[in-house]
Amino acid sequence: MARGQQKIQSQQKNAKKAADKKKGQAADQKTAAKAALVHTCPVCRTQMPDPKTFKQHFESKHPKSPMPPELADVQA
Repeated sequence: MARGQQKIQSQQKNAKKAADKKKGQAADQKTAAKAALVHTCPVCRTQMPDPKTFKQHFESKHPKSPMPPELADVQA
């Protein structure tokens, strides 16, 4: 077991490592989430991750607007 100064240095080093890992991970999750939003509603510009969600959104939020051609064959 490390004692005194050696213990403090080890704790600081581990805390710095954990902070760096946590900071890098948050940015990766954010960019991954943003990259997953590939479908954009032409009416309200809301982004959705998949065509099924996009079709459900379009049917519930914009019932009077004509359905986009890319959603014609999607099963909801």
